[in-house]
Amino acid sequence: MNKQNVVDKKATLHTGQVITRFGSELLVSRPNQHPIRCTTKRKLDHVACGDQVRWKANLHGNATVLKLLPRKNALTRRTYRGTPKTIAANIDQLIVTSSWLPRPLWELVDRYLMAAQQLDAEAVIVINKSDLADQHATPEDWEALQTYRDIGYTVIEVNALNGDGVAELRTLMAGKTNIFVGRSGVGKSSIAQHFLPDITLLVNDISQSGEGQHTTTSATLYDLGESLYLIDSPGVRDYVLDELTPRKLSDGYREFSSYIQYCRFNNCTHYHEPQCAVRQAVDEDKITSARYQRYVNALVNLNNA
Repeated sequence: MNKQNVVDKKATLHTGQVITRFGSELLVSRPNQHPIRCTTKRKLDHVACGDQVRWKANLHGNATVLKLLPRKNALTRRTYRGTPKTIAANIDQLIVTSSWLPRPLWELVDRYLMAAQQLDAEAVIVINKSDLADQHATPEDWEALQTYRDIGYTVIEVNALNGDGVAELRTLMAGKTNIFVGRSGVGKSSIAQHFLPDITLLVNDISQSGEGQHTTTSATLYDLGESLYLIDSPGVRDYVLDELTPRKLSDGYREFSSYIQYCRFNNCTHYHEPQCAVRQAVDEDKITSARYQRYVNALVNLNNA
């Protein structure tokens, strides 16, 4: 008889949060104790970092995860086979990270904000390498940042090298489960190291072009105290919404929401239809033309895909 993973029927059923997953095994948190190593039933092989689960101890071997509790949301991305795979769950806030080198791609920032909208999560926009602003920031860049502030997003500048702005960012992350997202080279890992001083994150050298590289590790949930959590891994940091539809695109531009109900057509794309309230708001400078143009470019690219 195989004595491994024999369920102790008298054991108490516990609730915990998945800290990380490696293959078929999980580390699950326990109050005031070290995490416990668990395995899951085959039907629960989609359980991911950040999930809340019910588990039970075994007479021998690993504990067993018996149930996945309802998720608030989940980050998923397509595998090479085209099937969705959950990489993290129960996210409260995206830290959308850009830098002055490599230069900000505001279209990509918009895309991350769409992801936050789809997750029903908050978003903070961080511009790293603040010491390079005088050299690299353009008037259009400052206008873009002000637009984000005007429509309700928090924008802060930080310098991961000397820690400027990190304390303010920590305050914004308090009481939430956070992830850093952004293109390679902007310094996501360098910022994260300020929150995880005792944990080595691999930070690669940035070339003169400002581009960076990353290594592959499993998504891991870090408890930073005072109800502040950070889920981190290259797969999470490089996440971007990959299944875009015209509706998701429109919903991702929060400044449209006050006008959409006044469009003549219920399925208005806010591009070419007559009596479009969104376009009228652009004409009246109630919606900035630069961000609206990024919406149009994304819509055209989506339709041509």
